[in-house]
Amino acid sequence: MSQKYDYLLVGAGLFNAVFAYKARKAGKTCLVIEKRNHRGGNIYCETVEDIHVHKYGAHIFHTSNKEVWDFVNGLVEFNRFTNSPIAYYQGSVYNLPFNMNTFAKMWDITKPEEALAIINEQRAVIQGEPKNLEEQAISLVGTDIYTKLIKGYTEKQWGRDCTELPAFIIKRLPVRLTYDNNYFNDRYQGIPIGGYNVLIDALFGDTEIRLHTDFLSDPEGFQAMADKVIYTGPVDEYFQYQLGKLEYRSLRFETEVLDQPDFQGNAVVNYTEREVPYTRIIEHKHFEFGTQPKTVITKEYPETWVEGMEPYYPVNNEQNQKLYQQYRALADREPKVIFGGRLGEYKYYDMDKVVESAFRLCEQEL
Repeated sequence: MSQKYDYLLVGAGLFNAVFAYKARKAGKTCLVIEKRNHRGGNIYCETVEDIHVHKYGAHIFHTSNKEVWDFVNGLVEFNRFTNSPIAYYQGSVYNLPFNMNTFAKMWDITKPEEALAIINEQRAVIQGEPKNLEEQAISLVGTDIYTKLIKGYTEKQWGRDCTELPAFIIKRLPVRLTYDNNYFNDRYQGIPIGGYNVLIDALFGDTEIRLHTDFLSDPEGFQAMADKVIYTGPVDEYFQYQLGKLEYRSLRFETEVLDQPDFQGNAVVNYTEREVPYTRIIEHKHFEFGTQPKTVITKEYPETWVEGMEPYYPVNNEQNQKLYQQYRALADREPKVIFGGRLGEYKYYDMDKVVESAFRLCEQEL
């Protein structure tokens, strides 16, 4: 007969890694099953040419929550990486987020009051309540920034025109009237020295993990192995899509090794023209200030999600939220299954928010 565990953790990503760590400290037994061939979920890193490659896109840990920052830094050491992406548009580069460096380049000005005057003049073309994302963006930052730095990128990301996207997707766009290129406003920011696998290994410790194991191949059999199940896969897939499929956006990654020490001089460069098929290029060595003789770059291509692909971004429009609430009601009736994480809760989570969410569950359960 199968060994009985306190918890069966479905998925070896960050949410379950934090829970496994706390459960182990509380004297609970956990079995982790993961259908991929590695632990770490989407923060997993592969080592190529001695460079830690973020296999599923750029991951930068940032938070204003001291408890979260102290927790992860108590396990591994973080470096001082600061995310300062740049945007490439028709042969010119602009700093992100929108700040005085951006405006100086775009309008050949130097003073905050000059930037504000131009933005306010351009914003005035939108009268009344914005009806779609295009109008919402222009009402926040004006036509120039929208046209060059938002429109094409957003249309590639979501696979439709900005006029067809709801206004609420862009609730706010940060405009800084300072020469500050730090993308995040959070107090703490960095990347684990040695890559994210170091953090994941510290969290899971000696917890038993079975890779290449799909919970949905035998849900009842797996459920019988533990008192409770924490499920971090897609909530609609768990219920065999019985109410219909939730929508996601997916990504395709093209990674290449280049025989040169530096390709773009920055970790992240966004390509904001609609005509360029990828949204950004990641150069991984810059996350850890690498000086290796070669470099590794990854181009990100957004795609429409279909079953069998990796779901990355929930499409949280009204229709999908309504459907998710119906699945949520089904989930609440599962006596021994707890749904968590980005896919289990159909919610886009930054890493620190995943940790916070796992903390809350630990407080309830352990």
